[in-house]
Amino acid sequence: MAMNPMQKKARISFLLGVIITLVITGVIIVLLFLYTNKLRTQIDTLTGDLTNIYVLTQDVKSGQELTEDLFKLKKVDKNTIPADATKTSEVIESWYMQTKDGTMLNRDAEGLYYTQTDESGKETKIRVLKEDSTDNYYITLVQNGRETKQYLEINNVPVVAKLDMKKNTVITPNLVEQSDDVVTNDVRVQDYNVVVLPVDLEDGDYVDIRLMTPNGQDFVVVSKKLVTIPKNSDGTFIADTIRISMREDETLAMSSAIVEAAGINGAKLYAVRYKEAGIQNAAVPTYRPNDAVTTLIGIDGSGNVSNPNIVSQSIEELRKRYSSLATSSRRNYLDSTINNSVEYESKAQEGLNNSITNAQEARKNYLDSLEQ
Repeated sequence: MAMNPMQKKARISFLLGVIITLVITGVIIVLLFLYTNKLRTQIDTLTGDLTNIYVLTQDVKSGQELTEDLFKLKKVDKNTIPADATKTSEVIESWYMQTKDGTMLNRDAEGLYYTQTDESGKETKIRVLKEDSTDNYYITLVQNGRETKQYLEINNVPVVAKLDMKKNTVITPNLVEQSDDVVTNDVRVQDYNVVVLPVDLEDGDYVDIRLMTPNGQDFVVVSKKLVTIPKNSDGTFIADTIRISMREDETLAMSSAIVEAAGINGAKLYAVRYKEAGIQNAAVPTYRPNDAVTTLIGIDGSGNVSNPNIVSQSIEELRKRYSSLATSSRRNYLDSTINNSVEYESKAQEGLNNSITNAQEARKNYLDSLEQ
């Protein structure tokens, strides 16, 4: 059937519209295909750049002990993290390890090792291996042309944060250090309620305990102690008491300082808090206990210690505490002040009685809180 010009024009317009639509649709499909491929390539690239590293699960304070439960694995773009970011649990485990004599173990791509320096100053890596059948650690020695195993006694040492760090911080070895707060056989947990505490002291802070005398002398009695503030069963803190771990020699020195702080009019036993405990070294104790305590410690003029309850790790610190300067300060002021005070013994007795009363009241309050 013949079409009039109007019908013919309409049909041509329709066909052109269909063709144009198909062309546009084809272009869109091609563009979408190209974009999808590009997006897939970018995703593959990003996925390939992701790596598992260890980050913190919560905020930590400078000086806080880091335990393995404070770490978790997280996928992060490897181009945005430090080259020494911790990627394996074995690295974290090695942070806690040292030999019995205090040699720190490290880990590299080949495994555990420690560094040994010879007389010329040359450093050598000594490989530490683990025996699968016993889980014991050993090093290999060559004697008379034969390899022998020398077994090592490995101690776990607390690892602490050098700085305050926020949750999800990427952990690198230079952000942590091994603590010198090693638990030896003579360490005991002690509670003290006779120390003047900083207003803002918190659980987990590190402190020095110092004895200040009326003439301005200020002695370090014990240094860099991790503070725990005891709690009642209802969760409330015991405000005037701190709990710290003390070696035998530190306990004896502290006992001497408590008596003298109570007996000398105007003396004060107080705690000072470390600003950045993770990077600040412990102060050297400068307080020399009285002669009776010195006899109990068993240290002679040559720095030798005979008390069997004091472990060898403490002897070097004791020698610093009993330096000639510390002894001179003791003789020139503390001993003369005590000897010239007619009220020394009564004041010391009163101070100790108050301490005992406070301890008894705190204990009673704690027991009462358990019954609530």
